[in-house]
Amino acid sequence: MAPNILLLQVDQLQAACLSIYGGRAAITPRIDELAGEGVVFQNAYCNFPLCGPSRASMMTGQLPSEVGAYDNAADFPSSAPTFAHYLNDAGYHTALIGKMHFVGADQLHGYQQRLTTDLYPASFWWTPDWTGTLLPDDDYQNDLSSFTEAGIRKRTVQIDYDSEVAHRAQMKLYDLARGVGLTDDAQPWHLTVSFTHPHDPYQCLPRHWNLYNDDDLDMPSVSRPADDDNDPHSLRLLEMYRLDGYVPSEQEVRTARRAYFGSVSYVDELIGSVLDTLADAGMADNTMVVLTSDHGEMLGQRGLWFKQTMFEDASRVPLVMRWPNELKTGDVTDCVSLVDLLPTFVDISNSKTTETDDLDGKSLLPLARTGEDPTRQNIVYVENFGDASNAPIAMVRRDNFK
Repeated sequence: MAPNILLLQVDQLQAACLSIYGGRAAITPRIDELAGEGVVFQNAYCNFPLCGPSRASMMTGQLPSEVGAYDNAADFPSSAPTFAHYLNDAGYHTALIGKMHFVGADQLHGYQQRLTTDLYPASFWWTPDWTGTLLPDDDYQNDLSSFTEAGIRKRTVQIDYDSEVAHRAQMKLYDLARGVGLTDDAQPWHLTVSFTHPHDPYQCLPRHWNLYNDDDLDMPSVSRPADDDNDPHSLRLLEMYRLDGYVPSEQEVRTARRAYFGSVSYVDELIGSVLDTLADAGMADNTMVVLTSDHGEMLGQRGLWFKQTMFEDASRVPLVMRWPNELKTGDVTDCVSLVDLLPTFVDISNSKTTETDDLDGKSLLPLARTGEDPTRQNIVYVENFGDASNAPIAMVRRDNFK
């Protein structure tokens, strides 16, 4: 019987801060536990370091340019098949809980059920200024308020949202265990549970703030280059974020990073609650769990924050898979990317009618099972057409060269 698939997605999670990627910054016992029971892809990348395009690319198994995912305001076409469509065709029940940043009228994109609305508007409100200038009165989501308002919060919209996502996911898992919504007891299911943390603003609950100490925090290892020694795209990003004429103080950097790590611990706690429910409902053994993020977070490296750059902290993502008795445990060092998830899901669904050879991704199942895939090129592609780019930007990583 084909396994169930539980996709746990977080937003803007820097792989390098996690212990499973050699970091010592974030306290994430549940992610560590999941990784210890599964396979960790050490060199996984998003295909566009920005929320909306990354998710559209991931869901379709195609590079962003193939589906017109140019920025956070690009309409996600209903004509583009997603992994939800493929899994429906393979006989799965499919449901979405949480953020997916769908722009346009279609808020399902193949999912048979959606249990929450999105956190962000589905309109074209975030269309960038394509006149070639960044005007002082432009209203960007990321700006200096990320530092002036960083710190402890007892509640925020994002905290409330993710709490609801976790609750809905737990209730849905219990329903699935009882067969609610399934055609019969043997029908497999796919559930996407997508949290918005640790996306900025850098704010967290007191109990997660108190897990950390200012004196023990890692600080950025690479300082901001002088403007005449910096690259043009980084300079445009600094201008867009209003950081071209402002350098956060050491304490502002510490506060922002501490609150970010607190947000990572918060979403780790929520991930644990969902995994506990999966086990409590008796479905863990026949469920492949996948944990990833839509992109990373610069978090002060090179003076940059947020995303939208090809540097490792923004483009590299965590990727963990667990399927008891079916996948290896330990690390895989091959270069992979989020477009590989759709072929992977189709591969484990045992679909006899669906072909994915014309897509940009390739199934990760051989790597996850044995650590080797001689048919695979060790190469990934990343694109960027969004804010602060004055021309299409592309990144290629092949083996150890980027």
